[in-house]
Amino acid sequence: MKRGLLIGVAVVAVLLLMIGGCLSGSYNRFVKEKETVDQKWAQVNNQLQRRSDLIGNLAETVRGIAKQEQTVFGQIADARAQMAGAHTPQQGIAAGQAMDTALSRLLVVVENYPQLKSDQAFLQLMDELAGTENRLATERMRYNEEVQTYNVMIKTFPSNFLAAAFHFGEAPYYQVPEAAKATPKIDFRDLGRDSTRH
Repeated sequence: MKRGLLIGVAVVAVLLLMIGGCLSGSYNRFVKEKETVDQKWAQVNNQLQRRSDLIGNLAETVRGIAKQEQTVFGQIADARAQMAGAHTPQQGIAAGQAMDTALSRLLVVVENYPQLKSDQAFLQLMDELAGTENRLATERMRYNEEVQTYNVMIKTFPSNFLAAAFHFGEAPYYQVPEAAKATPKIDFRDLGRDSTRH
């Protein structure tokens, strides 16, 4: 009888150790994935901040020529303030989307002032902004890929129970707002012709 009880206790102990090991491994994987999502977000946030700084400088360059376009400059200031106050990925994404919208409106203003296309400071800022937009698109893609991996872990069985027990919530995707998708294309190939007209 004692031997049967000892075997039963040993089997239960082994099962508990296996379950504990699985739970521990799953928990550690959630922590690792969450940290990776946070790290990817930090890269996106760095590019959003760089873009915010560049757009501020760009707006100042344009402001000297297009003084009557105060609404656009106000939107840029608001978007930059929103970016500076963002503390979570959700707030950062909202600020980035506000900046996308403000930038698209600024580019429409630029089209109305061809003399800007001959301004060296403006051209340098536009070049830096184009590079930053490319880096931002890459970092946004990497972030969204990692969010997908993490969110799948949270939603699939049986890890969804552990995620709920330890309050691992879904991470937000960084979607491009509709306003940014409609950003006009600006053609700087005519720089020489435009500068000779003004």
